[in-house]
Amino acid sequence: MKMEDIAKLAGVSKSAVSLAFSGKQGIGAETRDKILRIAKENGYLPKFRAVPADGPMKSLTFLAFANSGIVLEQYYQQPFFRELIHYIEERCRTKGYSLIFSSIEMDSFAKEIKTVAEENGSAGIILLGTNLNQAQIAAVADDLSAPLVVLDTCYETLPVHFVSINNVMGAYQVGSHLCGIGHREIGYIASDVRIRNFDDRKRGFKEALREYGLDVKEERMFSVAPTILTSQEALKRQLAAYLEAGRQLPTAFFCECDYIAISAIKTLSELGYRIPDDVSVVGFDNISEAVIVTPELTTVHVDKERMAHLAVDLVLQTIESNESAKTKTIVDTQLKQRQSTRPPAE
Repeated sequence: MKMEDIAKLAGVSKSAVSLAFSGKQGIGAETRDKILRIAKENGYLPKFRAVPADGPMKSLTFLAFANSGIVLEQYYQQPFFRELIHYIEERCRTKGYSLIFSSIEMDSFAKEIKTVAEENGSAGIILLGTNLNQAQIAAVADDLSAPLVVLDTCYETLPVHFVSINNVMGAYQVGSHLCGIGHREIGYIASDVRIRNFDDRKRGFKEALREYGLDVKEERMFSVAPTILTSQEALKRQLAAYLEAGRQLPTAFFCECDYIAISAIKTLSELGYRIPDDVSVVGFDNISEAVIVTPELTTVHVDKERMAHLAVDLVLQTIESNESAKTKTIVDTQLKQRQSTRPPAE
């Protein structure tokens, strides 16, 4: 859904849609309400505060590039991003700002970002960087004149504000936990879509294992889709090939995100394995579904509320101070031990 689509549905010009989203004068209250209602109904703007009677409300834009690997078109319904967005909206409201949502198709990256740069009327931008590489973020930063904070990734050499997870620490905590309770035959289930966060998690996990004189053997590395919560035939095929080669199933698996972990639990259960009696499973992100699955998932807690608050506060600070120096903020993680892990059976 794009700004042009909202304009067509509302029967107005694209500039009218832009005025409605930015809270600027130039259109009537009835037209503004109609545009915002249509946008919300179509997922373009899930929540928006009405323009106050004493003048236009200040706004920030949450910008995402969708349909690229882990960030789907309806990313705002994916558990991790849904929780993150909730806290961003909440923080914006406490600071007297509304939050505008802008979603760009990755296929038209260059063209769309220029459109956003030309039409965006908000005071600052929070960019979801989960699925973006260094060159893409640099291009966004070059094209946008508004204060920018990139959320959920970090590239140290870019002169851009970042707020990210300490992915290395989180995966290190998982490796230390599994080795500490006695696991030595450990498997790794990776995402078949690679992003910076996942690469950092692999690095942290391997670092923990090395301290115990271990490593993840190549044959114990599996790869699946990162956005499927049901069992996956691809994992069944990989496990079947692994076992047919005469190997023993690992006593534990670390999965690069909770989606993969929940999918792995369901896949392993369908194959007749009991979690955690036969094999332990650990995820990463601590999404709300982690406590709904049976058994409840041991995972890495990401403080999404703190990340959201830091991102909003940083962009507002940049708006007010106009300082040139940029900040890289990394939020530490905590291991949440639940019922999906236990010491290996003797």
